[in-house]
Amino acid sequence: MSEIDYSPDMIERGRLMFARPFLFTKGCVRIADLPPMDRVEIAFAGRSNVGKSSLINALVGMSGLARTSNTPGRTQELNIFESQSENLRIVDMPGYGYAKAPEDKVRAWTKLIHQYLTGRATLRRVYVLVDGRHGPKDNDLTVMNELDGAAVSYQVVLTKADKPLKPELDKVIAATKAAIAKRPAAHPQVILTSSVKGDGLRELRTEIAMLLES
Repeated sequence: MSEIDYSPDMIERGRLMFARPFLFTKGCVRIADLPPMDRVEIAFAGRSNVGKSSLINALVGMSGLARTSNTPGRTQELNIFESQSENLRIVDMPGYGYAKAPEDKVRAWTKLIHQYLTGRATLRRVYVLVDGRHGPKDNDLTVMNELDGAAVSYQVVLTKADKPLKPELDKVIAATKAAIAKRPAAHPQVILTSSVKGDGLRELRTEIAMLLES
């Protein structure tokens, strides 16, 4: 599934990075609640029910770290997870695009997401999760526009890539690549993942390891 020939050393670096424990440290409903900017941060963003929590759990190899739910909009704050052995912090962001949430709550989430994405100096990359069955939606493109405008590096991760048949998945991959082709802050490689089968986790871990090494 990878388009990049990663070095064995960097693959092993990524494996070891996520073989050691991560801990949930806090949930933040205001920017003032965030921890100090004292380590490298990566964030996971995506539409509600795209599988953010499941992917984070699979990434760190801990089934109960991030709370998963079949109810869209369950994550309502910036959830902070920190490595116990690396200079790394993971931020699980509230899902966007969930129309049934109360309007005042949606406004609060939107403001929180905007403030975090545009004002966090230690944020090295945002992983924008897109459903591999459907490809980028308007909400995803809006977030990409904001990241481009704020010059925040981001990479698209297709989730649930084991669900569609290959011809449908190929169409989604092509549409996703077309959507990011001329975007200044987008990483050119799209990572295909399956939290159930473990597909793409090696590539994602290696990309994160490369961030810490750069």
